[in-house]
Amino acid sequence: MVEHSWRKNSPDSYTIAFHLGGAIARRPEDETAASGRDAMHALNINGAWTEGGSHHPDIAWCREYFAAMQPHATGGVYMNFLHNDEGEARVRAAYGNKYNRLAKIKARYDPSNVFRSNQNIQPVIDVKP
Repeated sequence: MVEHSWRKNSPDSYTIAFHLGGAIARRPEDETAASGRDAMHALNINGAWTEGGSHHPDIAWCREYFAAMQPHATGGVYMNFLHNDEGEARVRAAYGNKYNRLAKIKARYDPSNVFRSNQNIQPVIDVKP
């Protein structure tokens, strides 16, 4: 983290390390949709710039930083850190082994997938792992 945190270009870009544990870790893993309750920390790497747009050097900074942290990661994803365009694999990583159960619930209560503008779980009756 020390090696990568300050390589950013924009003064608006930042990294936050959240300490987890405590009450989060005391809930049984299968009791809620949130996964990774045993993780001790969550890292959020944010490229930000006032001009906006899809081209900025801090996009590469975020990707390089993220790649450098992978050997230390659990493989899980904190759902609120995802962007809508990261794809189904990352959504599945956020929910872990709960994804299939949530997809069945979604099929029952939202079969038309009305609530899809977030990190979407596709409503599926027969879900494969």
